[in-house]
Amino acid sequence: MPIIIAHILEGREREKKTALIRNLTDAVVKTLGVPEDSVRIILSEIEKEDYGIGGKTAKELGR
Repeated sequence: MPIIIAHILEGREREKKTALIRNLTDAVVKTLGVPEDSVRIILSEIEKEDYGIGGKTAKELGR
């Protein structure tokens, strides 16, 4: 059972996250040749204040 964990910054629309889950699942099925229902996707949203880039938070950088 493949398990994919994707860390993403908060703030994306539900539709975008749903599309990401679909596309990751499709890629795993195609690449590994496993049944679709065996694939697990975990999205972990990170608050922009908790993610740093070059010494600044993503929030400070407007990301």
